[in-house]
Amino acid sequence: MSSNKIQRINGDISRVLSDRLRTIKDPRIQQGMLSVVAVDTTSDLRYCTVHISVLGECDERRLMKGLKSATGFLRRELGSVLTIRHTPELIFKLDKSMEHGAHVSKILQGLEVTLEETDHEQDLETDE
Repeated sequence: MSSNKIQRINGDISRVLSDRLRTIKDPRIQQGMLSVVAVDTTSDLRYCTVHISVLGECDERRLMKGLKSATGFLRRELGSVLTIRHTPELIFKLDKSMEHGAHVSKILQGLEVTLEETDHEQDLETDE
């Protein structure tokens, strides 16, 4: 199957899942702000790995159990919206790239303060 078609299907799945995840009332899923980061569908459209990112505090085990229990509902919703022969089985993976990026950013901000202090101290030494 052409990669353009797979990319288009991945985009459609991402759009539908992003919309439907907001409508689920399960408190295990509504722990923070969920985002669908990426969707990877196999070439035979049988399996779909959905990378989920959570902004805010959450219990990862509870979230994954909630997503697993909502898989049937989400798959049925995908089947009703998309016009493909087989609705793929959904496999959810927690993506921690945003959390990691925020941590790196925080570290870099700390370094900038240290560098500014060092530059200020060097300027004071040259003035003396």
